[in-house]
Amino acid sequence: MSKLGLYVHIPFCRQKCLYCDFASYASSEHLFVPYTTALCQQITDQGGMLRNLTVDTVYIGGGTPSILPLSLMDQIVASLRASFTIEAEAEISMEANPGTVTKEKLVALKTIGINRLSFGVQSFDDQLLSNLGRIHCTKDSYLAVEHAYAAGFTNVSIDLMYGLPGQTVHGFVRELEQAVALGTNHLSVYGLKLEEGTPLAVAYERGLLGLPDEAEEEAMYDQMTAFLPAIGLVRYEISNFARPGSECRHNLKYWHYEPYVGLGCAAHSFLKGERKSYITGIEEYIKAIANGDSPIAMKEILTESESMAEFIFLALRTVQGMEFAEYKRLFKTDFFSQFGEVLSKLKRQKLVATDANRLWLTERGMKFGNLVFCSFLPD
Repeated sequence: MSKLGLYVHIPFCRQKCLYCDFASYASSEHLFVPYTTALCQQITDQGGMLRNLTVDTVYIGGGTPSILPLSLMDQIVASLRASFTIEAEAEISMEANPGTVTKEKLVALKTIGINRLSFGVQSFDDQLLSNLGRIHCTKDSYLAVEHAYAAGFTNVSIDLMYGLPGQTVHGFVRELEQAVALGTNHLSVYGLKLEEGTPLAVAYERGLLGLPDEAEEEAMYDQMTAFLPAIGLVRYEISNFARPGSECRHNLKYWHYEPYVGLGCAAHSFLKGERKSYITGIEEYIKAIANGDSPIAMKEILTESESMAEFIFLALRTVQGMEFAEYKRLFKTDFFSQFGEVLSKLKRQKLVATDANRLWLTERGMKFGNLVFCSFLPD
């Protein structure tokens, strides 16, 4: 089996962003300690069962992990190290928001073992940040990255978004330039999605929110895919760009269909062909752990056809694409005998390309990936 990845969910935020539908909660500081206690108990329980597997990536996400007091983050990392077999050179990432870290806190995080930071910058335009309900400003983003490098971090990522209310193509290009000027070696760039029930989606439905039109959003996408590779940030996945050697090793596990274990409320796991997720609510999760009950909310074993489809479209998210030999090794069958007609159609549409060894998305396919992915789903 491949080496194991760990995902640790910290569900706390200082303020809920207007576009966010993730399992994150504001005004929950009173739950910091009991949640950490429950999480460390789950870490101990899971680690005891999986101690024979080597862990080479840890990703602490949220929410906003960086608002958790340092003493509690230290407790979590120490629990992970005590319970799992973590490689000395493991990638240990943590998400952080500008405005929630100081130079001193970043130095301390580096000391406890965090070696990769992912900053949720989203925009370098203060008005756009306000439109999204973000709690930080552009100055905070500059300071956060500056302090991270001063603290000794060499692996720093920035998240940006496009298609935002009030955003222009020219403005987005300027934001890409600002991100690059900070010297970051990894960028994740996502188009805004209006998730049902979020304040932004409600405002849009009521005609109170203006968004860039389809042509403008496509122009932002085109600028991104032309500009970033030209200055050395190579695209390695639909939404991710990195300088060679700085790809996020943990996220590559998802796309390469490798095993990972989720820890904490709302976390997901994929191990030995089984997927499961945990209780979403913080207090319900704490109560389940305290009572010795299972925090599992969902468990499923994928059918073979579901596994095949999932393997294909996860691999196709990467620039490298899917290797035919790996597909045959996993599923003991020939890719072309099952999906030959689908493949021919997608090639006629100029969405995919192949050589003797692999299948990958074309530039057009990267732009319309969902059309490709749906083609492989079972009826």
